[in-house]
Amino acid sequence: MRVCRILTGMWCAVSASLLLCKVVSAEPQLVDIEMVLAVDISSSVDNSEYDLQMTGLAAAFRHPEVIAAIESLNSGGIAMAVMQWSGTWAQDVVVDWSQISDVESAARFADLILAAPRAFAGGATSISGAIHFGLRQLQSNDFNGNHLVINVMGDGRGNDGPLPTSVRDRALSLGVTINGIAIINEQPFVDSYYEENVIGGLDAFVLHAKDYLDFARAVLEKLVREIRQRSPAGQVVASVSPHIRLHAARNGIP
Repeated sequence: MRVCRILTGMWCAVSASLLLCKVVSAEPQLVDIEMVLAVDISSSVDNSEYDLQMTGLAAAFRHPEVIAAIESLNSGGIAMAVMQWSGTWAQDVVVDWSQISDVESAARFADLILAAPRAFAGGATSISGAIHFGLRQLQSNDFNGNHLVINVMGDGRGNDGPLPTSVRDRALSLGVTINGIAIINEQPFVDSYYEENVIGGLDAFVLHAKDYLDFARAVLEKLVREIRQRSPAGQVVASVSPHIRLHAARNGIP
């Protein structure tokens, strides 16, 4: 009987320890930046243009300037996910959330980008759908970022779903920054459209790529700029943590 009580006590202690470990492991990982990279794969993007986007993204994460910018951060680096989008209900995560803090983790992320298949062929262009989906990814991952970013990359104006401004303004109210790369080979003034209707938030900006061959340059410049903005030398601390706002939104708190 005594042995049974001892064994029962030991089992309860072990169970409690395992439960505690589970709770501890469920704590979000602190990072400087959480960033969703939203890649346009609508009907205006052919397979060669798609390849130029994905190889350009992968190359950026192998570039010494991006590595140096990441290593200059002091709260866990960055957490990244890559999604692809076209119409209102056509989005998919093709590279899941990964923490990047050094050259090795950046190289692994670059490999994942290169291995990612095209999620679907063609479709309309719903920038509002892309922002909405990106916001959901920021709300549901296992990281806790000091700065939250959705990067919208595309070559045209929204032609499907709600206006981008309505969803953009919702994201901005939750402390999310939206930046953009406008590829202007088909619509020369799409960068101005992004400026007025897509980007917003802390330190928001849009860069333009002349065409898909120029995309690699633009995405490299954009990533270096975004990450350096959050380095100790250039960091701006918001008065209310973005994750507090996202938590409130998830739980219906105004």
